[in-house]
Amino acid sequence: MPLALPPGLLHLFLLLLLLAASTLQCFVLGLKTKALLDGLEDVDGASCSWSMGTTASAAPHPPVLHEGVHGNGMADSRQSLSVSSFQSVSIHNSKGKSIITNKVAPVVITYNCRQEFQIHDDTHKTNYKVGRISDTMPEHYLVQGSFFMVQDVYSKADVLNTTASHGAPNFRQLKGTYPVFGMGQPSLHGFKQVLQRLQSQGHEEIIFFCVREEPVVFLRLADDFAPYTPRRKENLHENLHGLDKELSAEALEVTIRKELHDFAKLNENVFYVYKDIEHFKDEPQNISITCEEDIHVTEEVYKRPVFTMPTYRYHRLPLPMEGAPLEAVFDAFVNILRETPSLSQLRDPSKPLPALVFSCQVGVGRTNLGMILGTLVLNHLHSDPPAADQPEADQVEEAKPLFQVIQALISRLPNGQQVLEEVDRATALCSEMHNIREAIYENKKKLEGIGEDYQFQGGGTKDYFLHRAMQSLERYFFLIVFNAYLHEQYPLAFASSFSQWMCAHPWVYRLLARMNLSELRAPADLVTKGTRVLVADAYLAPDVLSTMKEMRVANFRRVPKMPIYGMAQPTSEATGVVLAYLTDEKRKHSHVLWVNLQEELVLEANGQIYSPREPSCLDQHIPVPASLPQLIEQQETALKEEVLAAQKWLEVTLEQEKQMKMFKSCLTPQEIFNQHKGTHQGLQYCRVLLPDCCAPREEDFDQLLEAMKSSLAEDPRSAFVFNCSSGKGRTTTAMVTAVLTLWHFNGFPEFGDDEMVSVPDAKYTKGEFEVVMQLVRLLPDGHRMKREVDMALDAVSETMTPMHYHLREIIICTYRQVKSCKPEKESHQLLLRSLQYLERYMYLILFNTYLHLEKKDSWQQSFSQWMHQVASRAGVYDLLNHLGFSEFENLKDSPLASLRCRWQQQNAHPLPFRGEFI
Repeated sequence: MPLALPPGLLHLFLLLLLLAASTLQCFVLGLKTKALLDGLEDVDGASCSWSMGTTASAAPHPPVLHEGVHGNGMADSRQSLSVSSFQSVSIHNSKGKSIITNKVAPVVITYNCRQEFQIHDDTHKTNYKVGRISDTMPEHYLVQGSFFMVQDVYSKADVLNTTASHGAPNFRQLKGTYPVFGMGQPSLHGFKQVLQRLQSQGHEEIIFFCVREEPVVFLRLADDFAPYTPRRKENLHENLHGLDKELSAEALEVTIRKELHDFAKLNENVFYVYKDIEHFKDEPQNISITCEEDIHVTEEVYKRPVFTMPTYRYHRLPLPMEGAPLEAVFDAFVNILRETPSLSQLRDPSKPLPALVFSCQVGVGRTNLGMILGTLVLNHLHSDPPAADQPEADQVEEAKPLFQVIQALISRLPNGQQVLEEVDRATALCSEMHNIREAIYENKKKLEGIGEDYQFQGGGTKDYFLHRAMQSLERYFFLIVFNAYLHEQYPLAFASSFSQWMCAHPWVYRLLARMNLSELRAPADLVTKGTRVLVADAYLAPDVLSTMKEMRVANFRRVPKMPIYGMAQPTSEATGVVLAYLTDEKRKHSHVLWVNLQEELVLEANGQIYSPREPSCLDQHIPVPASLPQLIEQQETALKEEVLAAQKWLEVTLEQEKQMKMFKSCLTPQEIFNQHKGTHQGLQYCRVLLPDCCAPREEDFDQLLEAMKSSLAEDPRSAFVFNCSSGKGRTTTAMVTAVLTLWHFNGFPEFGDDEMVSVPDAKYTKGEFEVVMQLVRLLPDGHRMKREVDMALDAVSETMTPMHYHLREIIICTYRQVKSCKPEKESHQLLLRSLQYLERYMYLILFNTYLHLEKKDSWQQSFSQWMHQVASRAGVYDLLNHLGFSEFENLKDSPLASLRCRWQQQNAHPLPFRGEFI
């Protein structure tokens, strides 16, 4: 048994142990103190005493015993702290100090051992990088590890020469009486001068908008603070955008200020900046930075006047250098309108309008956009908007024809012509430095002035002007859309944000995605001149189902027990074989609806199917951006006539090799079927243009349903045949649509229990993505809607195993390739493709829901109307506007999650510009 001690004796024993431990600790501490004191200089001859503390005293400090620092600004690897860390806590002016380092933190003992503290400064653990503009210039620290600080605005940029007189470059008021002003970037004193001038003109309320995306900091120069921005070495003239998705411009400016302060401390309170980036005379220049107060961020320059001017307001509203702002930016602008009483329609009309001031770097592009937005807002607050003093040049501009996308837009907007005219008037009022509308025509003229013979040498030039024209047109397009939003929502006190309003009008995104209609004007002689080549379908659409021998067409197949067929693009011979097969004694289909789904040009020449392609990308089909099949058929006829009239050998790509062919006969798809209508009276042919890989558009579903309804009304036993170039994606989608439609006409078959799928991530193979299940929960009887689509997909794809195509499977398979794909461009394309497949799947579920809910009225309301008027109110487009694989990634990091970006990019083919910008 263990020995039990009386309680008193036990307490005495424990007390002795504590005393012994304390004595040992004091002994060890004494040894450490002696080691420290051996390295100290007793300046005043006084005895040293030990004082434990955690912060530095306000008492004067003895001098530092400097550690060795290499030229790159980092301490020797054998030492744990650089001199910069000690300077960061303001002890560099000390008279005497001893430094002991350990693995946790440096210990500093100062002022005759009366003070002790530890330095915990993570800032200088960063591996700061250095660089230089050229070998002849000094090396110095780089902001954010990559960038040089460059003076923001140069004197030559001040075209209006207003810096001295007004305080800012290119300062101006719009033509007319509205108090809307624009300017370039001022210095601190220049901005004060601007405010004083506006006040002296009687503007009591001033609302200032900084519309810059990039970070700007102001460095002390004499008695002023001048603006500087970080720039890349490769292009010191260009501002930086999107440096850090996680940080706002304001937060980035604060980070940069801290960096500049740290860099200066590492270099005797000096930092290098650049002014003359053309000739680099006397560059770089030294800027003295002794404290963070020597650096201002944008908010400090623009917001502090609030304290001395009660009616002054400041807002940061980042606008893009090119193109139209994102919906979130419009939302931010609308929030400002909501929160500003003087910009409300309930404002006191007897009071003057507030002065709206917009400023970017030079005061041209983004400032001009901001001024137009401000003018549109004031139009809704003022009963008599000012008219622009239009010179003769503006009168000529008015006579220019509208672009087709603008015509389509205003035709669908309420009071569209009025909305357009208001934007044009605002554009003219703000056109002293830049005219958005005129810029479109200028870039169009330059783009179309580059001849085809200059294409290979000047391909980059063409791409540049096409990009500029598209960006200008997009900006003009969104100004019209935003003005339409103001007309509707200003009287409602902005009950809906701009983002919400756009989701309620998704057709606007459809129009936006088809801005470039140049392919409609591509000349037919591109092929005969050798600019484009003809590529045989057999080259890009292999017959993986081995049906060519029997049916004369690739990938012929049928949905089991249903009169629904699919295949690749057939020749005239193959069309005859298929029609004979459908009307024989076994099948006896007297009525056949044949739907061609191709949105690219197709031509049968010498008994083979060809389509024109660009020599640089033979595997990329060239879609014709037209909603009307007649336009495509007209172009196919023109192509046929050009080929026959040329009577010359043409280069074609056939079966992995190039050949020269002389074409004696050519047929368009319409002519092929016109030939067979003579022998098959029940043949009906139509063209429905489905986009490759994407979900069909709402009107595409309408056309397919109307064609099937018409055929079934004529003959309930009609056969339905669909073809695209390969017989895979678009054909499968149309076949699933047909299966669902026939089930609603003839009754649904009995479905067995759900299959047990034993593969990795089986839920995704079954289509159970988070966004899909959100849709399922949203829809009435959503699980049934999805299950019926799954059964239709399984029925259509039952015989397609050799083609390795099943919509549910290809969604997740394509997305998995994104993670293993190294090149960023290919990875982006795969992500877009996977989202397009996912959207296609969701649209099939929505179409099936429409068929169920509108069946009672025999589908009198079209799918387009149902989507825009019913499903839209339920939030379907909001869901599609946040489309992605949220189980695998953060959707905020993927611009493709938005309707605008995704639909625009699915129509943005990287092909050379042909035709006209119409």
